[in-house]
Amino acid sequence: MSTPSKDRSAGPVDIQQLGLIASILSLGYVFWVVGAMEMVERLAYYGVRSVAGLYSKSPLSEGGLGISPSQFGTILMIWSGFQGFVPIFVGGLADRYGYKLMIAISTLVKIVGYLLMAAFANFWGFLAGAIFLATGTAIFKPGIQGTLVKCTNRRNSSMAWGLFYQTVNLGAFLGPLMAGLMRKMDWQYVFLTCAGIISLNFLLLLTYREPGLEERLERERQHKESGKKRQSLLSETLSELRRPELCAFLAIFTGFYFMFNALFDVLPLHVDDWVDSRDVVTRVSQTLDIENPVVGFVMILDKTRQYIQPEGIININAGLIMLSCFFFAWLSSKMRILRSIALGTTLAGVSLFLIGLSTAGWTALGAVAVFSVGEMLSSPKFGEFIGGHLAPDDKKAMYLGLGQISFAVGSTLEGKIGPFLYDHLASKDRFARQMLTESGMPVERILQIPQGEAFTRLVEFTGQAPDALTHLLYTSHSVGQMWFLMGGVGLTTALLILLYSFWLQRRMATSQPQERKESV
Repeated sequence: MSTPSKDRSAGPVDIQQLGLIASILSLGYVFWVVGAMEMVERLAYYGVRSVAGLYSKSPLSEGGLGISPSQFGTILMIWSGFQGFVPIFVGGLADRYGYKLMIAISTLVKIVGYLLMAAFANFWGFLAGAIFLATGTAIFKPGIQGTLVKCTNRRNSSMAWGLFYQTVNLGAFLGPLMAGLMRKMDWQYVFLTCAGIISLNFLLLLTYREPGLEERLERERQHKESGKKRQSLLSETLSELRRPELCAFLAIFTGFYFMFNALFDVLPLHVDDWVDSRDVVTRVSQTLDIENPVVGFVMILDKTRQYIQPEGIININAGLIMLSCFFFAWLSSKMRILRSIALGTTLAGVSLFLIGLSTAGWTALGAVAVFSVGEMLSSPKFGEFIGGHLAPDDKKAMYLGLGQISFAVGSTLEGKIGPFLYDHLASKDRFARQMLTESGMPVERILQIPQGEAFTRLVEFTGQAPDALTHLLYTSHSVGQMWFLMGGVGLTTALLILLYSFWLQRRMATSQPQERKESV
């Protein structure tokens, strides 16, 4: 093992990282294969996830589900619950039975999920598809991330995780572009296209070589020859969770995922209701021809070419990560790992405050950009810390699966609470119904208005311009309140991560050598 740094001011001991070029050149063939598989998976996944909220609130007359944000929150809660909790128990399966098998099974399950969404355009059909999609994603993650840990080392891990995250976000960037194009034709095309895209991973699996395969088979052989009864995966998993440094970190990072998922689950609703992106389109049109189909496709403009569709605003996140994550991976490699995570979490929290301050398109874009920098400094380091610093060598996938506890709890809570808060504190449809009541429309008529069409009826009933009514509704309600709450969660989490690093420093200083070896 390389000599660790003696500076323990910010937590676990880090190994000296290779330089930028040396780190990239040190990454082998398998790394790029799993990066390609994750890119394909994310392309399909974010093709649906980036527009799921818009699909849910879109009226039945426009081919959507026509449900409220609170009802959509129920779907998200169940979706996130399956996606977050299943890896806790299947990560060990990848360690025992092989990463390749689990990746193949996950791909098949995800295809079923997309096809269910396409076939049944209602609440229960979309929920069933979401459960299959979440389960497939949950099975997919430990095998992919376990492979990543196995084919890298402590000297190139920061760059590896950063580049992996950058490659992944190429898929996350292309997914909303595809969805923005397909949903203009028909919502069902989004789901069918995603089913076709994820099928490409079967082809990539043909080129995949599992790292550590010989060691895994040798362990299996020795175990069979010993005749000893193997500890159940459940009991083995629970025994690892008793490690205080793992348990505490997972509990704290729950706050990060609570805040993190709000950007993708709730911000599209907020942009669709309140953000006026014409200022951005006007400025861009002074340089580029927005009538050009390529420009419109990349910006994800609406049919009138006056506004950027919500998924276009959110896609700044994946675009920035796709283009610059290698730089922030290099930058974070110069920092203590927990310090990088705390800084990134702080920036992400600040960005949510910015969202609540203005309806201007440039403000929204700037907030997403700040969030993206914070994400690049924190999210890839989470997997690196869990898999590279805390996990024993023969339990990499298990620990990366256990790492999903933070995602499971944080995203499940946000899946229900985020849309619920939006529904009651910021929903344009709800505010429009209230204004219709105040304007004299009979309650019976208001109750008959389909979900998602209340603002259109308000425009018709009052005769006022849509822009004027939107401004009136926004200024007469505290729409930014929910974003201030979410941002507060992020800043609190950043503080707790710093406190954790000081606690871990003391624990390492007083630990026995073997325990210290496992902690750093």
